[in-house]
Amino acid sequence: MTPRLAIFLLALSIPISGCAVAAVGAAGAVGVAAAKDQTLGESVDDVTTGSEIKGKLLAKSRRRFQEVDVEVVGGLVLLSGRVDAPVDRVEAEGIAWTSSRADDVANEIRIEPAGGFLANVSDEIITGRVRSRLIGSSTVKSVNFNIETYGGVVYLMGTARSEKELQRAAEEASIVGGVQQVVSYVRLKNTAQRRAAPISNGQTTPKSSYGTNELRGGVY
Repeated sequence: MTPRLAIFLLALSIPISGCAVAAVGAAGAVGVAAAKDQTLGESVDDVTTGSEIKGKLLAKSRRRFQEVDVEVVGGLVLLSGRVDAPVDRVEAEGIAWTSSRADDVANEIRIEPAGGFLANVSDEIITGRVRSRLIGSSTVKSVNFNIETYGGVVYLMGTARSEKELQRAAEEASIVGGVQQVVSYVRLKNTAQRRAAPISNGQTTPKSSYGTNELRGGVY
């Protein structure tokens, strides 16, 4: 093992405090905001909100909520992943709503046994492939889209410049191998104030839309 590799592996093994994570995330948001159709302040708020909610979940119970993922874009909080019981799913949503920066909460947490390491790796691979397709699309501004995958279901978040771009992004994601479903929580650019996201019950399919042109919760 080379000294450089040893140092790299050691760095991976060192726990990072919540403050450090927030600082790194905020720093990363500076570069991302420059390319996204989002202000620096909005990007930092999203990173801070995600870190805050994840921290609260783990503080409540690491065992119950360690497999709950938190993604925040434009004040919309997407909860995905898994928990053991319905009460955990409800409590996780309640914790998300305690953040003062959470405008909407979309609860896509599943009640099921842990998927294991291989399942998580498969989801990460799918996310990478979807990202590659969006980057390669001439009609999609990929930096405006966040991608989260769980159990083969791809969740799209972010901002679309038009209905056509939103549809194209969903189509690009749907043809990636291993994708079971594409669920879009995407806001159209330059729309009015947002409304609350739909909350799917248990394992039911999310609603097809929010009933407005502001946010989409479409299933593709």
